[in-house]
Amino acid sequence: MRSLNYVQRVSLDFTGTLFPHAICLGDADNDSLNELVVGDTSGKLLVYKYDDSKPFITRICVGMLTCVAIGDVCNKGKNFVVAVGAEGWFHLFDLTATCKADSASQHESLFSEDQRPLFTQHIPANTKVILISDIDGDGRCELVVGYTDRVVRAFRWEEPSDASDVGSGQLVLLKNGFWKGRWIVCRLTQQDSSGSEEDTPATPGSEGPSRDVILHLTTGRIHNKNVSTHLIGSISKGSKEESSKCGLFALCTLDGTLKLMDSSEQLLWSVQVDHQLFALQKLDVTGDGREEVVACAWDGQTYIIDHNRSVVRFQFDENVNAFCAGQYTCKEGKNSPCLVYVSFSHKIYIYWKVELERMESTNLLRVLDKKQEFKSHLKALGVDAEDSAAVKTLVANLLYKNEQV
Repeated sequence: MRSLNYVQRVSLDFTGTLFPHAICLGDADNDSLNELVVGDTSGKLLVYKYDDSKPFITRICVGMLTCVAIGDVCNKGKNFVVAVGAEGWFHLFDLTATCKADSASQHESLFSEDQRPLFTQHIPANTKVILISDIDGDGRCELVVGYTDRVVRAFRWEEPSDASDVGSGQLVLLKNGFWKGRWIVCRLTQQDSSGSEEDTPATPGSEGPSRDVILHLTTGRIHNKNVSTHLIGSISKGSKEESSKCGLFALCTLDGTLKLMDSSEQLLWSVQVDHQLFALQKLDVTGDGREEVVACAWDGQTYIIDHNRSVVRFQFDENVNAFCAGQYTCKEGKNSPCLVYVSFSHKIYIYWKVELERMESTNLLRVLDKKQEFKSHLKALGVDAEDSAAVKTLVANLLYKNEQV
């Protein structure tokens, strides 16, 4: 297992406290550049942009926020920011207008403009995690909400046919599900009286048509059912697999178990580490279209594992309160892979440009052998590129004996 040492990082000021799922990365203001969104227990929603240590946008919500998300939850072709509190208040924000002015005027106007959400609705309380995704394959996004009592609810945004703005809509409950101690994959279907599946739209003000949340239990056993489990799905298998409807699924447990499975519930690999894993993310660190599994422990130990079970690790130098990974726009003005750590010392650290040439271990000679310029240099030195012993001796002399050629 290789150890990494990332040093390019940005430190952000954060004076509040937050729940582990009240942090996410995404394009919050629809300018094609990703921001960091954080919700704290006092009800503040903070948006950080670029490498500015101060929040770029601040909004006020009701109650203490337990989870935030960014996505097209209203199916309008643009992203909205969603914040949900422990008391059950759902807050919807449209931050698109904030990108029309320059950054200087924005900071001045944020304190005078109305900071209330675009829409607020009360849903069942004790929310633990939320997901914005098309879970029934109809091309429209739904909001999936997981609760502390293991209940899973799916909502869809619905508006009257004559609606003039987003604020006239509301969330409509589709169906409840129950997580029986393992992990689930949500898929919504509707059945008519004959048993065939169909898709009938819900209407605002009603609970919508009867839909089933299909539960898929993994074949791999978790040794202690009382140990908390975290799941992440739709892990990309690469550009050649983009047409596939289902990606891979990964899970981690607090006792240090990591598993990767495919959509048919076949176990691809299982890894056991000696750290307490509390956060699970996905991130393409090699740029090949395949997303690696990223798991973080309370003490800052971070594992990055690819589909072939190649593992690298990075040690963050503080204990971690919350963690996320994804694309963020930092100093270079474009999105790049990053790791985000929230420490207990009121700081958020963004390690940006978290990129690797490859995940698997290799050696210098194998890498050099693939480079045509290396073979040209060998020829100029009179060394036969096919003579592996001579090439090995030359490289060893250059590296360890500091010999000049």
